[in-house]
Amino acid sequence: MKLKTRKSISKRFKITKNGKVLRRPVGQDHGLAKETGKKIRKLRRWIEISGPEAKAIKHMLKF
Repeated sequence: MKLKTRKSISKRFKITKNGKVLRRPVGQDHGLAKETGKKIRKLRRWIEISGPEAKAIKHMLKF
């Protein structure tokens, strides 16, 4: 039987061509009026995940 991808994980993470796992930073939902513009711009970037966590994410995505 074919294994299914965890859809919740596939929507939150992305894998680069070289195999790095990227995620979005936390804290983007509300309360941004008091944050500086620099901080808000920084929250738009993707962040690389460390080794052991990346391995677990790839396993859930069947890579």
